[in-house]
Amino acid sequence: MSHAVRPSHTPHAALVALPLAFASCGCAMASDLGAIMPRAVPTFTQVDPDTWIVTLSANLQLAPRYPGSRDDTLIGYPAVDIRRAGEPRRFAAPDDGFSVSLYDDAAFRIGPTARFVPGRYFGDDRRHLVGLRDARFAVEPGLFVEFYPVPAIRTRLEVRQGVYGHHGTVGSVGADYIVPVARFQVSIGPRLNVGDGRFARKYFGVMADEAAANGRLTAYDPGSFVSAGMLGAVTYTQDETWAYTGYAGYARILGASGDSPLVRRPFGSPDQFQFGLKVDYSFTTRSWF
Repeated sequence: MSHAVRPSHTPHAALVALPLAFASCGCAMASDLGAIMPRAVPTFTQVDPDTWIVTLSANLQLAPRYPGSRDDTLIGYPAVDIRRAGEPRRFAAPDDGFSVSLYDDAAFRIGPTARFVPGRYFGDDRRHLVGLRDARFAVEPGLFVEFYPVPAIRTRLEVRQGVYGHHGTVGSVGADYIVPVARFQVSIGPRLNVGDGRFARKYFGVMADEAAANGRLTAYDPGSFVSAGMLGAVTYTQDETWAYTGYAGYARILGASGDSPLVRRPFGSPDQFQFGLKVDYSFTTRSWF
């Protein structure tokens, strides 16, 4: 079991097909690379089935203050991963939702996941957000599925439902090409995020009374949300206890939400960057049940 830490109508067929398309593009290259560059994953010598490895993570991220924001803010949060001694730690991308595996084998994982979306509040930008209702931070539980067509490529699909802050349906799909080199592990891959009209209106819509109160915005009703981008990460494993990860990502808000007046300057930006650092500390413990 692992816990990974870490936001119209969604085209479900596209969400399922896209990770397979990502996978097929890299299969041949990954097979060749795997033959000359074997996976080097540090393992713990303890193999007692009653012994577990606990990894505590501290994360520091520079990311947009809220969806579509032109300003960034520092966010710190913890994470935990638990697995049996002797089992290699599963790859987890920095932008994965908080996840728990209910089924896990070499090629397939499935389980519940959740994400938190930063809220937009008047205090974030008192000059430009005048007259706009606050968009509270959101909680999005859902389901994730991962598939490894080859060991060097991971594809991941998340489908989530807002239960607080917004009540829209959202999804994310992506692929990671994973290259281990001695104590380093490099990963990079594309990302696609989509949301329905309820999600889009919460963060990118402007009601008529809000536009009138603001004076510089026009009323706008986006029908959907789409963003696309890339994420890359480098992990250095010092030993069985310490590991360090640096990462960077970029996403572009597209379509109806990208045309929102809240995304155009000076109110916001369609270009969303994130940079982060994660420190892992691992230790073993025995179960008492």
